[in-house]
Amino acid sequence: MTITPSDQVRTDHRLSMDELAAVIARDIPAGSFVNLGIGQPTKIADHLPAGSGVVLHTENGMLNMGPKAEGDAIDPDLTNAGKVPVTELPGAAYFHHADSFAMMRGGHLDVCVLGAYQVAFNGDLANWHTGKPDDIPAVGGAMDLAIGAKDVYVMMTLFTRSGEPKLVPQCAYPLTGLGCVSRVYTDHGVFDVGPDGVRIRETYGTSARELAERLGIPLP
Repeated sequence: MTITPSDQVRTDHRLSMDELAAVIARDIPAGSFVNLGIGQPTKIADHLPAGSGVVLHTENGMLNMGPKAEGDAIDPDLTNAGKVPVTELPGAAYFHHADSFAMMRGGHLDVCVLGAYQVAFNGDLANWHTGKPDDIPAVGGAMDLAIGAKDVYVMMTLFTRSGEPKLVPQCAYPLTGLGCVSRVYTDHGVFDVGPDGVRIRETYGTSARELAERLGIPLP
């Protein structure tokens, strides 16, 4: 288990979702083509460094999406996949929904950032259904993104409201993709996941040992 603290992030407290969005924006490689999932991941668009060259893709058919639109900049015809008004950057392009999914399925995205109900230590992802009879399934394009993007990041709270871990040895919810997640960003810390298991990269507001014990991560 190792930690790589960042001098750009305060580690004495649990991160807000806006702070976490800034962490992820910092970590996205320059020049990447990126899809931001519906919900909290869309906040990342507001924190991308100027000049990063990151091109944002939305599954409803747009490339080079800018930050969230506010005030007079709001155009009701210009939204992301979550129906949130957005801006466009120079060179923005629009295309058919089917073409957008072809980009996703064809391996043309470098990174996607998704929310999740659970992520397994080996990178399995569960983010479309809790399995409860009264819950409404919400697949959207998550399965296409999970298997099509070269790198899949997850942005989520580490624990449920009742305190149960969402980063788990094995997912209990219906799976979106097998072994597809490479990194998990949470309010308590950042984790690399995959075939070799889970590794703590950073912690926020707690020690790595305390977090490992709470999650049941084996210590070296």
